[in-house]
Amino acid sequence: MNEPTRIAVMGAGAVGCYYGGLLARAGHDVVLIGRESHVDAIRRDGLWLETTTFSERIAVAASTQSEAAQAAHIVLFCVKSTDTPAVAAQLAPHLAPSAIVLSLQNGIDNAERLRQHLSQEVIATAVYVAAEMAGPGHMRHHGRGELVIGETRHRQMLLALFGEAGIPARISPKISEDLWAKLIVNCVYNALSGITRLPYGQLVQTPGAPETMSAILAECLQVAAADGISVPADIQHTVSSIAQTMPHQYSSTAQDLRRGRRTEIDCLNGYVVARAQVHDINVPVNRLLHMLVKLQENSAK
Repeated sequence: MNEPTRIAVMGAGAVGCYYGGLLARAGHDVVLIGRESHVDAIRRDGLWLETTTFSERIAVAASTQSEAAQAAHIVLFCVKSTDTPAVAAQLAPHLAPSAIVLSLQNGIDNAERLRQHLSQEVIATAVYVAAEMAGPGHMRHHGRGELVIGETRHRQMLLALFGEAGIPARISPKISEDLWAKLIVNCVYNALSGITRLPYGQLVQTPGAPETMSAILAECLQVAAADGISVPADIQHTVSSIAQTMPHQYSSTAQDLRRGRRTEIDCLNGYVVARAQVHDINVPVNRLLHMLVKLQENSAK
């Protein structure tokens, strides 16, 4: 690309700072829109991007205001799924009509909900990255980093953009199946990591954990089938490989509970429970995990 692409990261937490930081490092014009503590640190010292292959401070613009996205060609929408409607409504007046919005979020229906507020093209994207905010303006990467992007006429541009930044990406003609596969991974790991406060590598070595994880997976597959979704045939391998490729990662649910923040559990195991009710399917393990995380969430208030 001859000129830097203007990119806004809406909800610049761990995921947003990882991808936004790599794109800024590749020479693109990036603004990170996030919490005041991170924004202040990034403005003062740059974004500390600590990855598995390098550690570097990246000079990048940062703001707490959604209007900072007004000149963006591309928006990476990385806010919590529970905040999608409210943040989309805030963002809508500031986006150029030609802007492209990629939903880099957990859950199934964020792109659909974004389209209710935005007239711009919205592309669902499944994200596989292990990362955390280790402090104000400090992103720590634990592994992986692939993006699976829904079909779009901008496919070549997006693949080139991410490729230049060293971000593995592919286009999927069956993004709903990919999102369900990611949802299943999240349902298997997030709540258990949150409740036990264990990283994935230790979690899978806990007595009884593999059997519990298999039960979660089986319930999710039953609900996906009832929803008419053909989950990739290698889903069992995908689930088991997470602990191998991200052994030191704590789930986003664990990170939220540790900080006393609201989790996305309603959009993860809670989503499976809600869809199971529609189809009159019994999902006791997902229901129990959803309840236990909600109890911990409420006790932190």
